[in-house]
Amino acid sequence: MLDYKKISSKIFNFSPSEFDNLAMEIFDYQYQHNAIYRKYVDYLGRKHLVKDIYTIPYLPVEFFKLNTIISDEFKPLNYFESSGTTGTIPSRHYFENLDLYTQSYLSAFTNQYGQASEWVILGLLPSYLEREHASLVNMVNGLMKQSGHIENGFYLYNYEALKSTLDKVSESNKNIILFGVTFALLDFAHQYSGEYPNLTIIETGGMKGRGKEITREELHYILHSRLKPHQIHSEYGMSEMFSQAYSTDNGIFHCSTTMKSLKRNPYDPLEINNTPGRGNINIIDLANLHSCSFIGTMDLGEFYKDGSFKVLGRTDYSDTRGCNLMFS
Repeated sequence: MLDYKKISSKIFNFSPSEFDNLAMEIFDYQYQHNAIYRKYVDYLGRKHLVKDIYTIPYLPVEFFKLNTIISDEFKPLNYFESSGTTGTIPSRHYFENLDLYTQSYLSAFTNQYGQASEWVILGLLPSYLEREHASLVNMVNGLMKQSGHIENGFYLYNYEALKSTLDKVSESNKNIILFGVTFALLDFAHQYSGEYPNLTIIETGGMKGRGKEITREELHYILHSRLKPHQIHSEYGMSEMFSQAYSTDNGIFHCSTTMKSLKRNPYDPLEINNTPGRGNINIIDLANLHSCSFIGTMDLGEFYKDGSFKVLGRTDYSDTRGCNLMFS
């Protein structure tokens, strides 16, 4: 019988060449202990065909809407919930504790940006702050605690206060990261302008029904012209994942060490590979040990040789929800 404690000890302590082997170990564990996932694999009749990460059945992300996806060794004490839109069923990602999630986002952030203490961290996330169980709020709040700067803080629609904070911190020459949802960043940039050479904006996507969807290029152009930040980056994540990917250039996302993206044939969901080109995005998230590490998203992507990817939009008729749903 596989021991989840031994598996969890490896998730942040392995070499890149060991990723696939650890993923296969987690597949075996979750097949044994996750009833919903086991039923899905058995329904497809695929267990005997699983030889590598390309033959693993990837659980459609929609399963998180109607099922409690959690391994039997954990108690579903809490959950993250997707944002969704009015009239849609939100997904719920259940977990017993946040140890793996915290390790995951801290590791991803540190690898990309260095120690959180080197940054003043601000959050312009009104649609997330207005509801409970938002994983993005949990992550940004945790990064603020690691940062420890007194200027850290969340903002709803108090754009004047955000402008005042940006001006004040910029004068002190401290580096700033502003996590922002698309519609709020646009609203703020339309109302205020400035020049912030020490500011990095991390947009998390999504208009949340507040206006017409725009391309990432359009968004970045507006933000650059109005706020003149040092850089504009993007974050790819969702409530059903414990890991994140960041884009620092041209909307191309690079996965954290606990995450891998694979290409799924839109016309044959069991055809999965890592070749360049367009297809649906499948995710392996090693940190999703409590639930399911093998997720078939409804996002469309462009895949590159180095394992990076670009989000092109959503599959037709899928819900408009989550992070980074802009077309590019």
